[in-house]
Amino acid sequence: MSEFAMPLPIDIVILAAGKGTRMHSDRPKVLHELAGKSLLQHALDTARALDPAKICVVYGHGGDAIPRAVAQPDVQMVLQVPQLGTGHALQQATPYLDAGHVTLVLYGDVPLIRGETLLALLQAALPGKMALLTMVMDEPKGYGRIVRNNGNVVSIVEEKDASPEERAIHEVNTGIMVLPNLHLTAWLAALKNENAQGEYYLTDVIALAAGQGVEIATVQPAHHWEVLGINSKSQLAHLERLYQHERAQSLMDGGVTLADPRRIDVRGELNCGRDVQIDVNCVFEGRVVLGDGVRVGANCVLREVTIAAGTFIEPFSLLDQAEIGAGCRIGPYARIRPGTRLADEVHIGNFVELKNSQVGYNSKINHLSYVGDTTVGAKVNIGAGTITCNYDGANKYRTVIEDGAFIGSDTQLVAPVTVGKGATIGAGSTITKDTPSGELTLSRAKQITIAGWQRPVKKIKE
Repeated sequence: MSEFAMPLPIDIVILAAGKGTRMHSDRPKVLHELAGKSLLQHALDTARALDPAKICVVYGHGGDAIPRAVAQPDVQMVLQVPQLGTGHALQQATPYLDAGHVTLVLYGDVPLIRGETLLALLQAALPGKMALLTMVMDEPKGYGRIVRNNGNVVSIVEEKDASPEERAIHEVNTGIMVLPNLHLTAWLAALKNENAQGEYYLTDVIALAAGQGVEIATVQPAHHWEVLGINSKSQLAHLERLYQHERAQSLMDGGVTLADPRRIDVRGELNCGRDVQIDVNCVFEGRVVLGDGVRVGANCVLREVTIAAGTFIEPFSLLDQAEIGAGCRIGPYARIRPGTRLADEVHIGNFVELKNSQVGYNSKINHLSYVGDTTVGAKVNIGAGTITCNYDGANKYRTVIEDGAFIGSDTQLVAPVTVGKGATIGAGSTITKDTPSGELTLSRAKQITIAGWQRPVKKIKE
């Protein structure tokens, strides 16, 4: 289902054949990432929100890297070889378009165009019109100019082909447009490459349409950054900051407290409850949910996690694909790896690592421990330096620590092993067998003192 009510059936063509020479990279330009997602994927996600009948991606440079990266059944990949301009690129997609639809042209290197803007553009194309997304710029250098006669659009002229008078025009072409498929094939076939670039410009269809009396409407975006394209790493970094600024503003508008809105990176979907506080330099990847009153300390990375109300994530902690209960305290310098679930009021302390483990209510693992492939019951205390030896070099095994157990510091639990309910493990023990409930179990060599032993001293060099 579309997020927007479509005024007419549409096909969408995303032009993504450019080489991106100024990126100075072997990776195709449209596969570089903004906010943790490729530029092309941003365009695809926006396209899908409009519920089109067809999505075509026209690609050229980069071999099969772009088709491999997309690999989505609802996307028709179209190869443009050789690359002879934007008009030639759209021409490659026309066999896949429905004559009764309109085509919305998007660009794989313009990642921030909003669905609301595109909906307004589509609505302007009714009935039987073309529609262009244009923008008025104080400094229009580098952009094609919108040429009007008595207020009506009659052509678009590229800057390299423009006269001094045309270069003085401040209304520019963004490249995003809606075209009626009924005329599109004929218009594209009529394009000439008699220009400074020797290319077939898509913009030349505007003059053809105007000459046939087709009305050409124009719409302008609400924000200038929606139509900014990326051709270099510096432009990519600029758009990243613009994107993050908008996300930060949206979070603050929703009630989130950000210590510094310039120092947050959201690379996915971040959903926050009431009274959430986020300190500086935090990164959120994938889908992250923060419940009411959650606090996230400085320099944390949260990836695909759900955190219930009232939990405090101390600074320099990494949480990845985990579920965290309410009222927990994690870190600093904690690492919570995939498959971990914490119940309410669990304490995970400094330099503790958990992997694929479940920790019960009010249990504590506060210092310098590794707990992997383990089920920990309620109200368990695991002392400093404890590790679960879950891997024998070929296979992994689980450890079970039942409710109320106390694990002394510097203990090794060699899986598979079960520590019984209420059991105590003496510090410095290596446990290889199940331990009974309610009993003290330990394994240590006998302590001895060697009389007369002297510590070695450093030899003096002659």
